[in-house]
Amino acid sequence: MLSVMVLFFGVIITVNVTMAVMAGRTWTGLVVKNSYVESQKFNGHLQAARAQHAKGWRTSLTYSDGQLLFQIQDREGGSLNLTDVKLEYGRPAFEQADQTTALQPKGEGRYSTKLNLGEGDWVLRLTATKDGQLYRRDSRLNVLSAGREGREEWG
Repeated sequence: MLSVMVLFFGVIITVNVTMAVMAGRTWTGLVVKNSYVESQKFNGHLQAARAQHAKGWRTSLTYSDGQLLFQIQDREGGSLNLTDVKLEYGRPAFEQADQTTALQPKGEGRYSTKLNLGEGDWVLRLTATKDGQLYRRDSRLNVLSAGREGREEWG
């Protein structure tokens, strides 16, 4: 009976320790470093998002053959020229491998960069500046295994 009890609790403890180690290696559990400070900024972020939405800008994001293409247009369909266009990207719930890259202008509101995204879901945050104001767009992109393509449209 003693050996059955030791074996039973040994298995439970081993599984719990293994799961805790695996969870600690893949995600820290932190979304922001200081949640109180970020909560104080929430209304400002919300107001900026509403002001950005009111502009009526339409965007699309396409990933194909290792090339990520971002396009932005105004309400009437005219191209917009942004400066300092950057992309932060990574896997959901695994911020240890997040990366940032600059997108190069290609003319007529198009920007691109070369990326090597594996198949599956990716979290994207695109930031840029237009007339001194910050532009930001968050999205998820699913890269398909066949042809390694993904597309996301906003607007």
